Amino acid sequence: MRVFVTGATGFIGSAVVDELLGVGHRVLGLARSEEKAAALAARGVEPHRGSIGDLDSLRAGAARSDGVIHLAFNHDFSTFAANCEDDRRVVETLGAALAGSGRPLIVTSGTGAVRVGRPATEDDAALGSAVMPRAASEEAAATAAAAGANVSVVRLPQVHDTRRQGLVSYVIDVARQKGVSAYVGDGGHRWSAVHLSDAARLYRLALEKAESGSRYHAVGEEGVRLREIAEVVGRRLGIAAVSIAPDEAVAHFGWLSHFAGHDMSASGERTRQRLGWQPDGPGLIADLERMRA
Repeated sequence: MRVFVTGATGFIGSAVVDELLGVGHRVLGLARSEEKAAALAARGVEPHRGSIGDLDSLRAGAARSDGVIHLAFNHDFSTFAANCEDDRRVVETLGAALAGSGRPLIVTSGTGAVRVGRPATEDDAALGSAVMPRAASEEAAATAAAAGANVSVVRLPQVHDTRRQGLVSYVIDVARQKGVSAYVGDGGHRWSAVHLSDAARLYRLALEKAESGSRYHAVGEEGVRLREIAEVVGRRLGIAAVSIAPDEAVAHFGWLSHFAGHDMSASGERTRQRLGWQPDGPGLIADLERMRA
């Protein structure tokens, strides 16, 4: 297949590109600049100049592909809600370009978009975007599916290797700034996680098997306790791990407090059964123990 990948030069996108090329697919990679285009070309990827803000470039990329994996997202959390609405427009654009063609579109969301008081499953609907802005992508995917697009959703947990660890990377940044590695309350809240290589393989399998309307959870570990995360971060940075009260979370974590005090555990069992996906990469704590400080 010739696969159009947005976010092809990003942390996850780069791994997805390698996974696709490794099994013989061709990749058309969205590139915002000549520098990124050159980097893609050096890896054997055909660059496609454009951006997620240039909807015409997205339509053109989709038209040239046998399938699309949409990974690009603006991770400036100071404008999170606006970024999520921008992503809604991207998904709507890609869905409309592919409607009726049977060509697959894989949309990215997050396991944190579901809050059900237990490990979230693939059958659980996301919260509405008015409550959880990231759900805008899933709402757009559902609209596209209803209009005839072959679209499915991959929900990501904390995607990690020794360089980056999803939201945990921001937890580490706050710990460096504050001089303590904090967790809220008893630190019993859990975040699900997956190794980067396992996430990349899941995207490929979702593309190849293309079950329209499906939701997949890229979950290698159902839940890692935040206290355990804070403790290993503290050890690696040489600072104390401390508990803070819930009413101190906003002052300590800033925007991250919207996640630091919540359980975001999730199951990927149905995904494993449907796609034959077997994650085997290192766990989150193992990568944090070896993280590049």
